[in-house]
Amino acid sequence: MSGSEAAPLPSEPEDEDGDDDEGPEPATPPPRPPGPTFSFSWTTFVYVFLGMLGLWMLVDMQARNQIAGLLGISPSSPGPLYDLIGFGSSYLMLTMALAAALEMLITAVAYNYTTDWIKAAKVQKWSAAFRKVQMAAIRSGKKDRIEALKPHQERLARMSGSVSIGQFKGMAITYFLLILIYTWVGLTIAAAPASAQTLTLNGSTIVLTQRVVSWPPVPWWFLIFSVYTIPFSMVFRRLLKHWWLRRYLEEHPPATGAPASGAAGGSA
Repeated sequence: MSGSEAAPLPSEPEDEDGDDDEGPEPATPPPRPPGPTFSFSWTTFVYVFLGMLGLWMLVDMQARNQIAGLLGISPSSPGPLYDLIGFGSSYLMLTMALAAALEMLITAVAYNYTTDWIKAAKVQKWSAAFRKVQMAAIRSGKKDRIEALKPHQERLARMSGSVSIGQFKGMAITYFLLILIYTWVGLTIAAAPASAQTLTLNGSTIVLTQRVVSWPPVPWWFLIFSVYTIPFSMVFRRLLKHWWLRRYLEEHPPATGAPASGAAGGSA
């Protein structure tokens, strides 16, 4: 080739300023994704408010009685709940039964609303399967097998925490209603006439305000009302869970040939 200067190669373009490049420019690092932002919605405010209000009512008897008294406890001190199911303090057993049904219905709706039953079923099934694999890895004594399970364990812990947070939200409403309705029932019975507080069962006379035993100081109305709440809680929660799962299966039908109960994680 003739000439004192060699032509630049196509892969090495000549710099316009005549200067040689020191090397390739460093690649620009990708932008960082924005960090998680905390969104304080109105539902979160309700959960926090009811939880704090329930705690305040638990430690302050005067505040507890005043808030429950706003619902009405007697004909001379009326309120919305007393006007609805108080019956003029003439049918205290019916009042307690309806109050228990109302309390358990609201708490069941709140618990069902804040609980992701599909995720809860996955966590339950995956936890059982993970424990078997983890125990097998520990028995083998191989560290690489144990280390390989850590990412799966972290993912399972995140899912379990998400389900627990949802259940804690429902517990805030349950906690508040539990204190409110129990206090209201106690005040309503205490304000009722003595004839309405006295019950006759199989020849035995029971006064609702008297204690079942000397210690702990549990009155009869507390024991009877607690017995009322148990069946209502079981029925309402099971019905609402069944309704939620059926609606989910209608919106997300399983693949052909897959059992319908698989999406629900089996019966609870």
